[in-house]
This record gives sequence, C-alpha cells and structure tokens, in this order.
Amino acid sequence: MAEQQQYLLVRERNLILALLLGLSAVGWVILVWQGMARSGTAMGLTMGMGVFVFLAIWVAMMSAMMFPSASPMILMFAAVSAGKRRQARAFVPTWIFVSGYLLVWTLFGALAYVAATIVDHVAARVPWLMDNGGRIGGLVLIIAGLYQLTPLKNVCLGKCQTPTQFVMTSWRDGYGGAVRMGIEHGVYCLGCCWALMAILFPLGMMNIVALGLVAAFVFAEKVLPIGRMLSKIAAVALIGYGLAAVVTPAVLPTMMS
Repeated sequence: MAEQQQYLLVRERNLILALLLGLSAVGWVILVWQGMARSGTAMGLTMGMGVFVFLAIWVAMMSAMMFPSASPMILMFAAVSAGKRRQARAFVPTWIFVSGYLLVWTLFGALAYVAATIVDHVAARVPWLMDNGGRIGGLVLIIAGLYQLTPLKNVCLGKCQTPTQFVMTSWRDGYGGAVRMGIEHGVYCLGCCWALMAILFPLGMMNIVALGLVAAFVFAEKVLPIGRMLSKIAAVALIGYGLAAVVTPAVLPTMMS
C-alpha cells in the first residue's frame, strides 16, 4: 500500500510538472508567433495592441518565462495538498494556488500597459523623448541593475529560493487560503523580477532573444545554488549595458536601424 501511494504521488508530481512545462512551451510558441508577426514594426511600447490583447500576450509571456522557475513552489504546494488528501483531510487543487500567482502578474501587466500607454502618449507630443529614447532605455537598464543590489530584491529572492520554508511559514487552509498563498508568493516573485520584466520594454517586448535570456536568468537565479551570486553579476552587466546605451543608444536592439 505504501509503495502504491508513493507511486501515485510521483505520478501526480510528474503530471503537474509536465503540465507546467507544457503551458510554458505553449507560451513560447505564442511569443515566437507574435514576434514574427510584429517583426520590423515600430508601434510604441504597447506595440499597437489593445489592453485585452496585450494582457493575453502578457499572460502567455508569464507562463513561458515564470512557470519553470515557479515549479518548485507549485510542486511543494501540490505535495502538501496530496498529503492532506491521503489523510482524508480537506485539500485544495493546485490550480487554485496557481491562479493567485497569475493574478498578481496579470495585475502588474495591466499596470505596465497603462504606464506604457501614458509614455507613448507623452512621447508622441514631446520630440525630446523620441529623440532620446535609447538613453532613457539605458536609464531603465541602470535602474534594473541597481535594484538587483537592494535589500528588497534580496528578501524576495530568498523567498523564491526556499519553497519549503515558504510553505512552513505561510500555509493557509481552504480555497481562500490557497489563493492568498498564491498571491503572497506572486508578490514575492514580482518583487524579485519586476525590474527584469521592465528591461524588456527598451530591449523589445517581442525580442525573443531577450525574452529567452531573461527567462533563463530568472530560472537560474531562483533555482541554482549560485543564484545570489548570479544576481550580483546581472547587476553589473545591466548597469554596464545601461551606461553604454546612454552613451551610444544604438547598442539597444530597439534603436538599431
């Protein structure tokens, strides 16, 4: 009986992991498709999208980039819920937790769209902003690099790197509790990665190379034992790249002819 239960647990874990990676793969397909469809266009930070299309692509982007690095936390939640189910106790499906996590990133995407729309609107009326877009992008990179060195970044990264500790200190029962846990973990993930998402605006929201590099870094930073060291290395790289863009805006992909 014990061996059968263990087999079922492993199978359930593998199914959840396969689903997460499958959704991530679907997200990448959508991003590649959109990147090809919008290649060579220059339609501002919102890429000419309406809010609902932007958010749909944003959710696909978050699924593609974040699910692999969030999978340890999601699998930890699933394991605890499975343990409750085996003990005939009330449990919550894992997707409830994931929905809270995605809610945070969707709201951030809506905020990003509003900010991008405002910037596009102002830039269309202030030629200086258009003429110095590359240098402003360089400043965004510098800010992102500096954020990598802040205590807030360090705290949020620590929460993302320790799913067991998060579950032990933040567990809440019930559906509402699962949503709250998902939101809480999503907030820590947002605190860890918002600046890395912000650099996609100057690098190009549909720049697949930039998306892939950021996604790979987010995974390495959160999952590998050397994550904190990588965070510091990224800080130096972003600050250096940003300074180069301030001096020579053409080093940014979005500023190249």
